[in-house]
Amino acid sequence: MATIDKLSIALPHDMVEAIREAVESGDYATTSEVIRDAVRDWRLKRRVEAMEIEELRELVTPALEALDRGEGIPAEEVFARLKAKFG
Repeated sequence: MATIDKLSIALPHDMVEAIREAVESGDYATTSEVIRDAVRDWRLKRRVEAMEIEELRELVTPALEALDRGEGIPAEEVFARLKAKFG
């Protein structure tokens, strides 16, 4: 298990309320889970921003080629799955 460090942060009231609402709604078990998820998203965003355009093209090209070969899933089906899963 990873070592856990505690950190005290100050946030605007609206952010605190959004975090509390996420926990109260059952989306997250604790406020720490909300913050960990937000930090994971922030780290991913920073990695993507740091990538060169060519690196991004290399990641996207195989998927576009698969779509050209007819290997994709129709958008209607994707949205139907998402709606069934997330309402």
